[in-house]
Amino acid sequence: VHAIVLAGGSAWGLEAATGVVRWLEEQGVGFNVGVGRLPIVPAAVLFDLLVGDMRIRPDAAAGYAACVAAGPRRPAEGNVGAGSGAAVGKIYGIDRAMKGGVGTASLTVAGVTVGALVACNALGDVVDPDTGTVVAGARTLNGRGLLDSRRALLRGEPPKPLLPGTNTTLAVVATDAPLSKPQAHRLAVSGHDGLARSINPVHTPSDGDTVFALATGRAASSPGMMVLATLAAEVTARATLNAVLAARGLSTAEGLHLPAAADVHRPRRAR
Repeated sequence: VHAIVLAGGSAWGLEAATGVVRWLEEQGVGFNVGVGRLPIVPAAVLFDLLVGDMRIRPDAAAGYAACVAAGPRRPAEGNVGAGSGAAVGKIYGIDRAMKGGVGTASLTVAGVTVGALVACNALGDVVDPDTGTVVAGARTLNGRGLLDSRRALLRGEPPKPLLPGTNTTLAVVATDAPLSKPQAHRLAVSGHDGLARSINPVHTPSDGDTVFALATGRAASSPGMMVLATLAAEVTARATLNAVLAARGLSTAEGLHLPAAADVHRPRRAR
C-alpha cells in the first residue's frame, strides 16, 4: 500500500484516488510489475451530499493536489479535506446536527509512535472519551443545547428514518513499529475500539465506519501488540474528539446551519 485516500463526495469522491495514483506513478512509487510500477491506493469516502451543493465534490485534481501538499508537518484539522462537509449527530435529522471534521492525535511509547487521522461524519454524538460527556451531536429542538442521543433513544424517542450508509467515520491508524498483516488487522480492530469510546451510538446500520492500519516498520523494535493496540484505540478516540473540536460552524446557501462544538460550549481538547 502506497497511499490511503479519505474523501467526501460519496461515491463521486472515489475519483480523488485517480489523482493520487497519477502522482505516485510520476514519483516512481508503486509495486513492481515488471513493465512498470503500479501504485496501490485503497480509498474510502463519506456521505456529505446533504451539506451544500452536491455537485461540488473531490476529483482527480484534488487527489493530486493533496499529494503535492503532503509533508511531515502536522496535518490541518477541522473543515478540511474529507471533513469539509462532515456532520455529526444526525440521528434526529441533519437540521439538528453539528459540524464534524478531520482530527489527528499521536502517542509515543518506548520509542514507537502510533498516530491516527479521523474524518468524523458519524450518525451518533461525539463524546469525550475520558469523561463520557457529549461534546458535539444532535441538538435539542430549539437548537441551543445538546440532546444526548443515547439517553434520548433510551427514553424511547424514535430516531429519524435515514438511508443506510449515509453516515461514516473514516480513520487511518499508522505506526512506525514493524507489523505483520495479521497484526495490522488487529491494530485496525483496536482503532474501532477507539471509535466506540468517542462516538455514541456507534457502528449503526446507517454508518459505514472504516479503519485502515499501516506500518512503516522504521522503528528498530516493537513494544508488543498489547501496547500498540492500547495506543491505537487511544489515539483514534482522541483524534475523533479533536475532529469536532477543530471544526468550525457552517451555514449553506440552502439554509442548513451546522454549529461547531465551540459554538455550543467550551469543551477541552484531547492532547
